[in-house]
This record gives sequence, structure tokens and C-alpha cells, in this order.
Amino acid sequence: MGDLHRDWAVGGLLGGRSDVELLSAHVAGEADAFTSLVHRHHEHLWMTARRTSYTNEDAADALQEALLSAHRTAATFRADAAVRSWLHKIVVNACLDRIRRNRSRPTVSLTNEDDIEPVDGRDQMSAVETSIEVHKALMSLPPEQRSAVVAVDMEGYSVADAARMLGVPTGTIKSRCARGRLKLVKQLEYFRYEGNR
Repeated sequence: MGDLHRDWAVGGLLGGRSDVELLSAHVAGEADAFTSLVHRHHEHLWMTARRTSYTNEDAADALQEALLSAHRTAATFRADAAVRSWLHKIVVNACLDRIRRNRSRPTVSLTNEDDIEPVDGRDQMSAVETSIEVHKALMSLPPEQRSAVVAVDMEGYSVADAARMLGVPTGTIKSRCARGRLKLVKQLEYFRYEGNR
């Protein structure tokens, strides 16, 4: 019963507060506030890390580094942006830092954790193949273009919000998206012909 009460307190009482209130409570030393904040945004932050990184392992490591950084630097948060945007930017930067560090020693995972065993039929297999090809095309983009395309086209942020999160001018986001989209269209163009057969 004690565990249930504690879980309700973390998810209910703390969870009922705004992101800014939770971050402020963390800075003030409240033990469960940061955990509640991370729990609220974990799925979004994980998908951001996964879409920005080349492998699940790199995504997990970058997300852990980002959350440690956010935990340590919470007092520097300025309320001129949403807490979620602040966390998003920290995660993307951690992913890009990891990619830069790995450039000198690139590795390729021998297992593909994105493979899904189809339950039935050619339609599911086709959907899996399409997903893998789109993911490969996305991963072939330079990291800066990929992070812009992911933020704007996959996560639905406005160009202005993406520019704030990534710390670059809006014109840079627009050009990175345009170049990234052009590369994706060229790489995935054959899907148009496949669909017309």
C-alpha cells in the first residue's frame, strides 16, 4: 500500500504540476520532481534520440548523457522556452556530439533491432520493408539536416521552434530541411514506381 501511495504521489501530485514547476522543484531539491518530469516526456525524448542517432545503442547512450546534463544544469533553464523544447535541444545536441565522436571510429551494428517479424501477409512485410528503407534514407542524411527534418517534418515543430531548439537561425532550418527533403525524395523515388505497378 505504501508503494501505491508513493506512486500516486509521484504520478498524481507531482504529475499535476507544470513542467516549469517540476523543474523549479528539482532545482530546490525536491527528490522526485525531475523523475516525474522525465517520465512525462520520456517517450518523446526517446523518439527524438532514436531518430537523430544511427543506432539504438547510440540513442540510449545519448539520451542518458542528455538527461544527466539536464539534471545537472536545470538551474540554468530560462523560462523563455518550454521545458520540453529545452530537453529536446539537449537530447539532439547529445546525439550530434556522439555522432561527431564516432566519426573517427564508425561502427555498424550487426543486429537490426528495427526488424519486425510479420504476423501475416505481404502487406505487413511491405510496410516493414518500407519503414526500413525510409529509416535508412533518413540515416543517410548529414546529422544537422536529419535533426532539422525530424523536428519539422516528423515531430511537427514549426521552423521557428525548431530553430530555437537547435540554436540556429530559421533560415538555416529552412535550408537544412530543403536539402534533406531533396535527398530523401531522390533516395525514395522508386517507391512511387513500386506503388504504380
